[in-house]
Amino acid sequence: MPERTWSYEGYDPAQERLRESLCTLGNGYFATRGAAPEEAAGSAHYPGTYAAGCYNRLTSTVSGRTVENEDIVNLPNWLPLRFRARDAASDSDPDGGTAPGPWFSADDGSLLEYRQVLDLRQGTLTRRMRLCDVQGRRITVVQRRLVHMGDPHLAALRTEFTAEGWAGELEVESALDGDVTNSGVDRYRDLNGRHLGRWHTGATDPDTVWLECRTTASDILIAMAARTRVTRSIPTSVRLVAGDRTATHALRLPIGPDGPVVVEKTVALHTSRDPAISDPLHAAIGRVRRAGDFAALLASHEAAWERLWQRAELEVPGEAGEVLRLHLFHVLQTLSPHTADLDVGVPARGLHGEAYRGHVFWDELFVLPFLNLHLPEVSRALLSYRYRRLGQACRAATAAGRTGAMYPWQSGSDGREETQTLHLNPRSGRWLPDHSRLQHHVGSAIAYNVVQYGQASGDTEFLHTAGAEMLLQIARFWADKAVWDKEYSRYRIRGVVGPDEYHDAYPGAAEPGLDDNAYTNVTAAWVLTRALELAASLPAPRRQALFERIGLDAGELKLWEDVSHRLRVPFHRGIISQFEGYGDLAELDWDGYRARHGDIRRLDRILEAEGDTVNAYQASKQADVLMLGYLFSPTELATLFQRLGYGLDDDTWRTTVDYYLRRTSHGSTLSGLVHGWVLARARRADAWKYCQEALTGDVADLQGGTTAEGIHLGAMAGTLDLVQRGLTGLELREDELSLDPAPLPEVSEYGLSIRYRSHWGIGLTMHAGSLSISVPPSDEPPVRIRLAGRSLTLPPGTSRTLQLPME
Repeated sequence: MPERTWSYEGYDPAQERLRESLCTLGNGYFATRGAAPEEAAGSAHYPGTYAAGCYNRLTSTVSGRTVENEDIVNLPNWLPLRFRARDAASDSDPDGGTAPGPWFSADDGSLLEYRQVLDLRQGTLTRRMRLCDVQGRRITVVQRRLVHMGDPHLAALRTEFTAEGWAGELEVESALDGDVTNSGVDRYRDLNGRHLGRWHTGATDPDTVWLECRTTASDILIAMAARTRVTRSIPTSVRLVAGDRTATHALRLPIGPDGPVVVEKTVALHTSRDPAISDPLHAAIGRVRRAGDFAALLASHEAAWERLWQRAELEVPGEAGEVLRLHLFHVLQTLSPHTADLDVGVPARGLHGEAYRGHVFWDELFVLPFLNLHLPEVSRALLSYRYRRLGQACRAATAAGRTGAMYPWQSGSDGREETQTLHLNPRSGRWLPDHSRLQHHVGSAIAYNVVQYGQASGDTEFLHTAGAEMLLQIARFWADKAVWDKEYSRYRIRGVVGPDEYHDAYPGAAEPGLDDNAYTNVTAAWVLTRALELAASLPAPRRQALFERIGLDAGELKLWEDVSHRLRVPFHRGIISQFEGYGDLAELDWDGYRARHGDIRRLDRILEAEGDTVNAYQASKQADVLMLGYLFSPTELATLFQRLGYGLDDDTWRTTVDYYLRRTSHGSTLSGLVHGWVLARARRADAWKYCQEALTGDVADLQGGTTAEGIHLGAMAGTLDLVQRGLTGLELREDELSLDPAPLPEVSEYGLSIRYRSHWGIGLTMHAGSLSISVPPSDEPPVRIRLAGRSLTLPPGTSRTLQLPME
C-alpha cells in the first residue's frame, strides 16, 4: 500500500458499508460517506451526508412505550450520478435511437474491474471501474470526489467516461435526492427515522438544480445547489427536472473511442445554523455559481489539506504508521479548523454514520489531548460547546437533588440527557432498560480536558473564565454527591456506573447503580483538588466575581478539601476493586464461553440472551480501574492515592493490572487502547497485542459490523495520542514539558511535532534509543524540558539529542 493512500481492490458487497465509512470525506462542517453515486440505497449501500450539530428529535413506539430520541440527521444525498449507454439517435429522430439498457450497477454483474483509492494527503476518493452492459458495450469510469477543506460548504465530483471500441450516446442523470431517512443502523430500524419534510426543488441557470427541506422538529432549513457541466464542447441534450423530493439534471452525451467525456458536479450546502447568510438557499445557489471548475477546486482543496497536515505531523514507519495516518485523516475531517467556528461537540462516531445517534459522550477525553497540541482553537471550541450547556447541566443536578453541574452521558443539540431509556439486544431481540445515564464520570472527563487544555495552550483567559466555572461546578457536584459513612469514616459516592458498562446494578437489586466505583471516586478527588488549586490561583477580583455569580462560599471549599482527602477507594485481596463488592461476584468460565461463542466481546448480550446477567460476574466490558493508568502517570496516580490516604506502589498496581486483564472482554474499541497504554508502562512485553487491537479496531472491523455505522473517533484519536503522549511519556506542566519515553519494540522509531503554548512545531524524534528535541526559531522564551530526571532549557532555534537510559 502506498504511503499516503488507502486502497481497496475489487468489489465486495458484504464489505461495501465498511468501506463507505472508512472512505468518508469531510471538512469539519459536513462529511459524506464513500458511497457509490450510481447506486441507490439498499442492503449493500448506505449513502449518508451529515452536518456537524444538525440534530432532530422524533418519537417512536417501542415495546408498547413511547420513546423520544434525538439523532444527527442524514441530509439530502448530493452524490447521485447514474449513467447508461445507448445507440446514437439519428438526425431525423433526435429523441429516438435504440432504447437504452438498464443503468449501470456494480450489483448487476456488469462490473469487470473495480478499485478505490483514498488519498490521505490530498483528501480525495478515486474510484476506477470497467463495466460491460447487456449489449456488450464496455466503458471505463474514473471518478474523483472531494469535500472541500478550504471552503467548508462545497463538494465536487468529477466523472470521466471512456467508451471501449464503440460509439453512441451516454445518458447521465445528476441529482439531489431529498427522499432519505436515518436507516443506517440495523438495531434502530424499529424507530422513526424520517427527519426531513417540507421539500422544495427547482432549477436555475442552464446547469443548476436546487433542493431545500426542513427538519421536522428542530426546524433547521437545509439547502443544496448542484451544478453539473460537461467539460468539452460537444452537442448535449439537457433537461432540468424538479420533482417532489428530488431535483435531477438529465444529460445525453455523444461518446466514442476518440476520447473521454468528463462530467463535473459541484455542490454547495448551507443550513439555517450558518452565520452571515440571509437564507440557506440563496447562499447555496450563490456559492455554487461562484465556484471554479474541478481543477481549481482541487488545487485549493489540496492547499488547505497541506496546511492542515503541517499542523499535525506524525511519522511512524511501517504498517502501524499507515493505520495511524488513516486515523489522523479521519480525526482531522471530523474536527478541522472549521469546527472552531461551530457550536458542536465531539461526535463519538465521527460524521461517518448514525451509530450512537451522532451524540457526544466522554470520548472527547481521548480526543482533546491530541488536538490540544495541534489545533488548540478547536479544543477551545469543543470545550465551549460544554460551557454553553453548563446551565443545562446545573439544572439537571438540581432536578436530581444535587448542587453543581451534572453533565449528561449523551449530549446533543441543547445539552439535555439524550441517553435512551431502552436498548435492543440483537441476540435476544429484547428491548432492555438502559442505565448508562448513571455514568456521571463524564463530568470528570470534561474537567480533565479543561485542565489539559489550559496546560497545553497557556490560555489563562479561558481557564480563568469558562474553564474555571465548569471545573468549579463539576467539583461542586462531586462534593455534594459524596456522602459521609461513619462505618468507614470515609465519604462514599453511591448509585453510579463506571466506564465498564456491563455492570449497572448489583445482582438482584431493585435499583440500578453501584457504590464506590474506584475510577469515579479517584477522578472526583482529582477534580476537587484541581478546582481548589484553580480557585486559589485566580486573581482576587475575578475569584470574588465568579464566586458571587455561582453562589460559592468558603464553607464549600472546606468541604471540597475534606472530600478530596477522604473519598473511599475499595480494595479486595490487595487489588483495587472496580467497585464495592466486585470481588464478591462469581468468577466466569471464560474458556467455556469462548469455546461456545468464539467472539465474546459483547458478553453482556450473550448472557442476557441465555437468561443470565453479566452483573453477577467478575467480567468487565472495558478498562475501568485501569483507566486511572491512562489518565495519570504512575507518579501522579501514586500521589492521588497518597492524598486519599492509601498506598499504591508498583507491585500493587501491576497486580491490579494483571487481575483485570484476565477479566475483561474488550467489548469497546477504547479498551485495547487503554490496556496497551497502561501495559507500555506496567508490562511492556505484552503491550503491543492491545495496541495492535486499537490500531485495527476499525480497519478490520473487530467489533463485528459496527464500523459500517460510523468510525470510533475516540479510539482513532487515542492511538495518535498513544504515540504523542503514551510512548513519549509527555506530561504538560505549568512551566515545562516532562518526558519519560517508553518505546515499544514495534514502535521504537517515530517523529512528531507539537504546539506547546506559544511555540509552534516543537519536534520530538525517537531513533535508535535516543530522543531528539528541536525548538523552531522564534522570538518566544526558551522551553524548559525534563527528561529522565534531567532538566534542560532549549532556546528557540536549537535542538538536542539525548540518549535514553538503558533498562
